[in-house]
Amino acid sequence: MLNKKYKKIAVGGTFDKFHRGHEKLLSTAFEMGEEVLIGVTSDSFASNKIHEIESYSIRVNRIEKFVSKYNVPYEIKEIFDAYGTADKDSKLDAIVVSQETEKTALKINEERFKNNFKLLDIIVIDWVLANDGIPISSTRIRKGEIDTIGKTL
Repeated sequence: MLNKKYKKIAVGGTFDKFHRGHEKLLSTAFEMGEEVLIGVTSDSFASNKIHEIESYSIRVNRIEKFVSKYNVPYEIKEIFDAYGTADKDSKLDAIVVSQETEKTALKINEERFKNNFKLLDIIVIDWVLANDGIPISSTRIRKGEIDTIGKTL
């Protein structure tokens, strides 16, 4: 087995309209961690941010299908706020985020500092661009601008 950089790494999100950006987020975590914690927003938490969201079970099933190709232990946890358990899990070493959610990771580290936990390394992935040069997002997919691989519609 290749040496992994981190013992336990976290990644989280809504994962609505599962797309290539989500794939990059997850694959980065699986490539860098010996164990991966995946936080998936609950239906109630996600509905505060987004209308017409896919159900938690649909979102989790898509994640499980994608990560099944990795021979890395993982856990999926339903999360009810932006921190999930990342601010309280003393075993975490790092977190993978998008540019959009980097500020949340910084706030998680503030909470970890208050709780006397080691700060997480924050790995920020670049945007995955659609073929029009604009980042792929669930919002754009919901609006019918692009598909899940970034092809303009």
